[in-house]
Amino acid sequence: MTETLVPALDPAAGRPGLSRLADDDLELLLLIRHFELELLRLYGRGELNGTTHTCLGQEYVPVALRPLLGPADFVFSNHRGHGHYLARFGDAHGLLAEIMGREGAVCGGVGGSQHVHRDGYLSTGVQGESLPVAAGVALHLRRTGPGALACVYIGDGTWGEGAVYEALNLAALWRLPLLVVVENNGIAQSTPTASQMAGTVAGRAAAFGIAHRLVVSADVNEIRRELEPAVARVREGRPLVVEFVTHRLGPHSKGDDTRSPQAIRAAQENDWYGRYAHDHPEHFHRFDGPARARVRGVADEVAARPPSRWSPCA
Repeated sequence: MTETLVPALDPAAGRPGLSRLADDDLELLLLIRHFELELLRLYGRGELNGTTHTCLGQEYVPVALRPLLGPADFVFSNHRGHGHYLARFGDAHGLLAEIMGREGAVCGGVGGSQHVHRDGYLSTGVQGESLPVAAGVALHLRRTGPGALACVYIGDGTWGEGAVYEALNLAALWRLPLLVVVENNGIAQSTPTASQMAGTVAGRAAAFGIAHRLVVSADVNEIRRELEPAVARVREGRPLVVEFVTHRLGPHSKGDDTRSPQAIRAAQENDWYGRYAHDHPEHFHRFDGPARARVRGVADEVAARPPSRWSPCA
């Protein structure tokens, strides 16, 4: 069964209005936004090597889920996972040090942007790999930690991986406490979802008898309120697929954006950042500047650290 969370319309603006956020939620959203922008700035200046995949435009997803996930829960992220990590730990220094290969890095600087492991949190750049791992952890939690769950973030492109269906099959058969969060931004790297995926995410979840929730709102308060009882049912062994219809504001990685100008403009128009600034200007501007300054300070401090010295024997 599919349930849809539809945003409330703001008649004056002719588009969905966003409710006023708690200060800590807005601070976290802005921390993630400016962290990602700072990464692109550092790459553009040649101060970072390799690649990175920002979650610009999608920051509200992990922020909305943050209080619904407890310390005993496991979180499995993906290649576009900086926001997932920051929503979980708020540790901008450790994450940036990991990406820059500096002292204080979460994983000694060997994981970089995509591969981070910390206290029940794991990200990977291998599409689909995390879902069967999350199912295995969910089985372990069902046996040893009743009430805890495994939350796994995937994208619309991940539904092309067979491991996804094997994991969903086991989750349904064994009634695993598995929460699958789909960030459907409409494009798998450079391939529009409509060109590579037949049917719907809801239909694929239904094939296994797994509940599906479709979220088209970007309102953190509304999302959290509506999903709280559904997440509670996951803890009872009722797996759930929550599909967020979201927008990737930036390129796939640093500069490889193959979308049309119209598609990019649509993403910009739906961006929570500009919409919240319009709906709640005083609140937004009170926190936006300090968040930008905070992230710039983090970048300056981390860049001044010596390179990370990692040893497999440490």
